[in-house]
Amino acid sequence: MKVLITGSTGLVGKAIVAQCKKQAISVHYLTTSKNNIETTEHYKGFYWNPNKQEIDSSCFNGVDAIINLAGASISNRWTKAYKQKILDSRLQSLQLLKSTIKKDNIKIKHIISASAIGIYPDSLTNYYEENYQGHSSSFLGEVTTQWEKATDSFLELGILVTKIRIGIVLDNQEGALPQIMKPINFGLGAALGSGLQWQSWIHKEDLARIFVYTLENKLEGVYNAVASNPVTNQELTKVIANTINKPLWLPNIPKVFMSLILGEMHVLLFESQRVCSKKIIDTGFEFRFVNLKPTLEDLL
Repeated sequence: MKVLITGSTGLVGKAIVAQCKKQAISVHYLTTSKNNIETTEHYKGFYWNPNKQEIDSSCFNGVDAIINLAGASISNRWTKAYKQKILDSRLQSLQLLKSTIKKDNIKIKHIISASAIGIYPDSLTNYYEENYQGHSSSFLGEVTTQWEKATDSFLELGILVTKIRIGIVLDNQEGALPQIMKPINFGLGAALGSGLQWQSWIHKEDLARIFVYTLENKLEGVYNAVASNPVTNQELTKVIANTINKPLWLPNIPKVFMSLILGEMHVLLFESQRVCSKKIIDTGFEFRFVNLKPTLEDLL
């Protein structure tokens, strides 16, 4: 099997490439930097520029499926211009893939696209499954809704469509965990706001395995990619501190304070999404990292 991956150099992309290697799946990948193009026996790079709608269409040669992770990071300050970039980078990538496949009559069987649990509304009480009909009215909710709609448009080409709604990805080098750990390492850790907001998390290895599992088993539709035991922000902060043997003594950090520092992006820290992973488990997928404490011990 051969798969084309967009966003392969990010945190999730690198983990998926490693998982593909374990499963003897050949990888073509797209990059916006010609300096990052490599060619080895089972790993080959191709240039594209979604902003200019340019792509080396030979990237599709022999490819059975696409794993789409392309999109600007949501972790930069949300200026008006950057918010537009977050949206455009996701939609333009999918539009370029779709238009090229259609124009050149390329035979792709399956597209598996990243999405996010930010599509679910902020709630301390709901337990969200994939069949939830509404979506968050927040900026991220709107972005994710349009992202998924653009992915669904591949159904028009007779392509199997899968959307993976990703929670907080835990890794010891990149992503949320190193940022959360910084103040804790200096003895300045504290829960945020009430600390009661739900954080639905997943180990990067399990996330990569879900992408490859849906690929190999030809699963379609929407799947939540979160471990089956979400925790509150207070519990997350406490377990991280215990794992690295650091004290927690400061009061919770007020929401208004983080708003002043981060601007609108502060909602990433305070929105609550308690998300269920039963659907992917019911297909036979087995998580290797189910509880937070052993997950952090593995990573840290």
